[in-house]
This record gives sequence, C-alpha cells and structure tokens, in this order.
Amino acid sequence: MANRLAQTTSPYLLQHADNPVDWWPWSPEAFEEARKRDVPVLLSVGYASCHWCHVMAHESFEDETVAAYLNAHFVPVKVDREERPDVDAVYMEAVQAATGHGGWPMTVFLTPDAEPFYFGTYFPPEPRHGSPSFQQVLEGVTTAWTDRREEVAEVAGRIVADLAGRSLVHGGDGVPGESEVAQALLGLTREFDEQHGGFGGAPKFPPAMAVEFLLRHYARTGAEGALQMAADTCAAMARGGIYDQLGGGFARYSVDREWIVPHFEKMLYDNALLCRVYAHLWRATGSDEARRIALETADFMVRELRTAEGGFASALDADSEDAEGRHVEGAFYVWTPEQLREVLGEDDAAFAAAYFGVTEEGTFEEGASVLRLPGDTGPVDAARVAGVRARLLAARDERPHPGRDDKVVAAWNGLAIAALAETGAYFDRPDLVERATEAADLLVRVHLGEVARLTRTSKDGRAGDNAGVLEDYGDVAEGFLALAAVTGEGAWLEFAGFLLDIVLEQFTGEGGQLYDTAHDAEQLIRRPQDPTDSATPSGWTAAAGALLSYAAYTGSEAHRTAAEGALGVVKALGPRVPRFVGWGLAVAEALLDGPREVAVAGPVGGELHRTALLGRAPGAVVAAGEGAGAGAEFPLLVDRPLVGGEPTAYVCRHFVCDAPTTDAGELAAKLGG
Repeated sequence: MANRLAQTTSPYLLQHADNPVDWWPWSPEAFEEARKRDVPVLLSVGYASCHWCHVMAHESFEDETVAAYLNAHFVPVKVDREERPDVDAVYMEAVQAATGHGGWPMTVFLTPDAEPFYFGTYFPPEPRHGSPSFQQVLEGVTTAWTDRREEVAEVAGRIVADLAGRSLVHGGDGVPGESEVAQALLGLTREFDEQHGGFGGAPKFPPAMAVEFLLRHYARTGAEGALQMAADTCAAMARGGIYDQLGGGFARYSVDREWIVPHFEKMLYDNALLCRVYAHLWRATGSDEARRIALETADFMVRELRTAEGGFASALDADSEDAEGRHVEGAFYVWTPEQLREVLGEDDAAFAAAYFGVTEEGTFEEGASVLRLPGDTGPVDAARVAGVRARLLAARDERPHPGRDDKVVAAWNGLAIAALAETGAYFDRPDLVERATEAADLLVRVHLGEVARLTRTSKDGRAGDNAGVLEDYGDVAEGFLALAAVTGEGAWLEFAGFLLDIVLEQFTGEGGQLYDTAHDAEQLIRRPQDPTDSATPSGWTAAAGALLSYAAYTGSEAHRTAAEGALGVVKALGPRVPRFVGWGLAVAEALLDGPREVAVAGPVGGELHRTALLGRAPGAVVAAGEGAGAGAEFPLLVDRPLVGGEPTAYVCRHFVCDAPTTDAGELAAKLGG
C-alpha cells in the first residue's frame, strides 16, 4: 500500500511512497501520533539526487523486516531537505555538534516534542567499519526509550539548550571596508591552488561566489592577482571532468583536487551561479572560452532542466543505468576507448581519446574515463572536434538518461533568471531572456499566487505546502532585478520591492541580523539563522545584495539601511572565512563602489543600454527606457531627458552625478568597461 507520501509534491518523498515503511511527511499530526503511541520519531532527511539516500532506501526502507520493526516502534517522518531547508538546518546543526560531521541521508531520533536525542547519517544493513547496522540502531534506541527514558529526556534537553545558546554573534557595528576586503583577498590567496585552480584540496567545489567577489574586486581596484585567481579557476574547471564536455553544464563537485572525476549529479543552482560567473569573466576579459562556457551552460539549463510550465527543475541524478542495466554513478557520462571506437571508428576514436583524455586504464571506475580537456594535444582541428563532439553527444543521447528532480525551487529559479537574463543580453540571445522571463512569470503566478507570500516549491504548476525561506526572497528578488535591468520592464523592480518589503517585515531582527524563517513561520526547536554561503548564497547575503540594488534603483533609505545592517556579518566573517562568505564579499564590493546608478534615456537594447549592461562596476544598477516623465518605468529615469534628441546616459553614485553623455565610449569608461 502507498503510505502518506503519495499525496506530496516532492519527487524525493514520492520515491518513498511505495516503501513498506509507514512514512509521514513532516507535520504536527506525525508528532501527535508519536505522543499518542508514546514512541520516538525517526526523522530521515535527504533529497532526490542524493546517491547514498537511494542506497539506504534500497537496503533498509524497502526491507519488509526492517520496515515492520520501524512501524511498530517509531513514527517515521520523511523530509526533503530542498523543500524544508529550515528543518534540515536545525537538525543538521545538532548532528554536526554531536558527531563532528554531517551529511545526507540524515537520520535523527526525536522525542514527540521534536527534540533530538540520537543522530547519524547513513547506516548500513549489516555492521561494517565500526558502524552498527540500521537494525541495531533501531533496537538500541527502542531499548533506551523504554528502559532509560529519563536519560533520553536529559540528553534531548541538553542538546536543545545548547542549540538555543548558539545565538549568532552579530558582526557588530559598521559595514565591511577596505581592510576587511583586503584581509579576505589575502585569505583566498593563501588557500588558492596555484597548480589546479580553485581553493583548498579534495573534494573540491566550484567556488562561483568567491570568483564573483574576485571579479568585482578586480573591477573596482585593478588588482591583477584577483583576476588571475578567477580566470585560472574558471579555466581549470572548464577543462576538467567537472564540466560536461559534450552537453555543457557542471557537476556538483570534484572528488579530486584536479577537477578530473566529478560527483555526477547536476544541480540547477551550481549551473545558474557558474553560468553568470563565466558571463562576467567574459565581460572582464573578453575570453572566448568564458563566452562558450556561459552559453553552453545556459543552453544546458534550458534543454535539460526547463519544465513544461517554464520553470527550472532542481537536479539531474548522478546515477543512471549502464549497459548491463545496473544503476551506477556516472554511467551516462563516461567512456571507454572501446565505446569511442564503436561510435567514431579507429582514427577519430584515437583523436578523441587524446583530445578528451580517455585512457586504456581509465580515470574513473572499471576502465572508463570522464571526458576532459587535458590540453597537451597541441593545435587541433576545430571542425574535427565539433564533428566528434556531435557524434558522441548523439550516441550518448541513446543511453538511459539520469533521473530528474522536477520540483521547482523558488530561490534556485531566481538564480537561473539572473544568469539567463544577463547571458542573453551580453551575447545577443533574446531567447535566453525570454526563458528567464517565463520562469519569472511562473514564480509570480504559482509561487506568489493568491497569498502574496512566496511558496518555496512547486511541481507540475502546483504550489507546494512549504513557506519560502529567506534565500527564496533574496534570490528571487535578485533574479527580478537582473531581469528589470535587461528588459527595461519596471514591473520586475516592483515585484522585487514587494518581496524585499516582506524581508524587512518578517525576516529582520535587531541590529540588522536576519533569520532564515519568517516571524510567523512554524516554530522549530531553534530559529535557523546561517549567514555563510555554501553551495548557494545564504539567505542573509542574498537578501543583503538584493536590498542594496533595490535601494540604488529607488533611493529607499530603509532598504539601504537594512542592507548595511546585514553586511555587518560580512565584516566579521570575511577576513576569517572568505571562502564561505563569497557572495557577502561580492555585495561588500558593490557597497564600496556605490553601487553606481545608471539611467539610460533611450531604447531598450540600444547601444547605450548594452554598454551600461557591459559595465564592470560592481553591482551597478541599470534602468533603460524612453519615457522620462512621471510615467517612466523606473524612478531613476524620472526627469532624465534626452540631450539634443540623442539617447543619453546618466551615471550617479554616493549622491553625486556625472555630466550626462550620449557617447557609448565615454559611458564605458565611466563604468570600468
């Protein structure tokens, strides 16, 4: 029989709808049931494209014996971390505090009051490597619950008190200045991998937000070292196995420090952030490779992740079926020399093997290699490469495709909107701007809907049940502001303002600190609050960036003050952990530069508008349109007439305006272009 998950919209929960485990979704009713039966809650948290979540599900949750024991002694609750990042954050903090590490699947045992008392991640079906089996864990927890209840209650109480005591040390007064930014740059320089690009060792994650900071710092100060780190990192990733050399798009991370073997799942957020970074790298350097990667990544998102409703799906799985029908990681992407010969014939296969680094022994498992560009092939015939690539891509398309997590996450779609809008504008691809606009329309229509508050997810055009968190408001506002700059449509500025007013009313505490959940959201054992950027900008820094841009567009003092209050945390964290507050540092660069306000009285898409969009000044906002009176689409355009009947650009910052110009070269010089 299908359990209670069959009614949900989460692809991850639906994967467990036919388990013999009697799962509940996270709900007050589940905890009420635990109270009534006087049993603990087993909380299992994962996500649809998580490899070890699938393994544990297959080994344990599909096992009738394990399920029978679980159903008899627990109320099992399944949570999709991408739908409920607040639940995930609160219990992950507890897991990390108790065990020193975390990850997914996350397995936590709770009292009926939702207080955690025993933790883990993946548990194997039999004891191995010093880890107990899942069945042993279940039996041990049941015994403790039955025979040592006071001890369990004491442990749970202590953990909750410890979490409550971890209130965030606010960054103190003031915003990050030159000295904090300089210390952050020094910290990144120390951790930079000069040989392979990127920061730190293995596993190595694509540092999109740190690169964004480096590009903005270079644009503002001319620091060549910052540009070099950004360019070297982007080049190394583009030539590595982390980038899909046939179909475009990036995998989640590299298991080695050389970017050779990726963890093959492809996430919307990584691709959105990296697409935008490569577009900005091209804007800074004119690099052909950066242009190619930005466009291929944009095309990958549209081709592989776009949903029927015009939004963007969350992820593609790492696993797919291999030739023997086994579900294995990377099967869709890797090649043996023999497979190259089958598709290309001897000559072209030898050429492709050298060009893409495919070896007889293989760089991955079972003699297969991940395609990359080792770069030691000398000059190559571009037409031959294109032909080989097209044939391999067509052959790969015949393989069983990885599964897709079809839910639309508001925050990640906001990031995709910003990337596609800018990439489309830079490279004269109006189709990409259209795709960005369609995704934005979906967010307004379905995620805002009737309630005028943002819903975190939707699937098949149906809004999910979970309220948007701070990152949803911050990233969607960021996407809308980028769309406003590119399209000249002031409605997107208004929608961003609507979202940011909710941030001011519902997510802001004293002294500028921000919370991940709204004041009126469900109360968990602790109110989550994380200012660090990990795989995506934190809600905190995303909101700070959008608030700052909105203030530049409108002159709103309240939004400017909120942005500055939020940046106090970057002043504290930037010098200490620059890799984990990259977006916060990028926003700090915009603040240090102004940011500049550019009003183009003239046609949208005209030479001056395009020049303004290509300006490198950090965080500059651009308003373009032909109406200069009270009916103008943007406040910045009011009373900004044409000069001598020609399209005219006005550049202001820090309440000081330059003389208007009708000359694109002069405008480019004013914007560091």
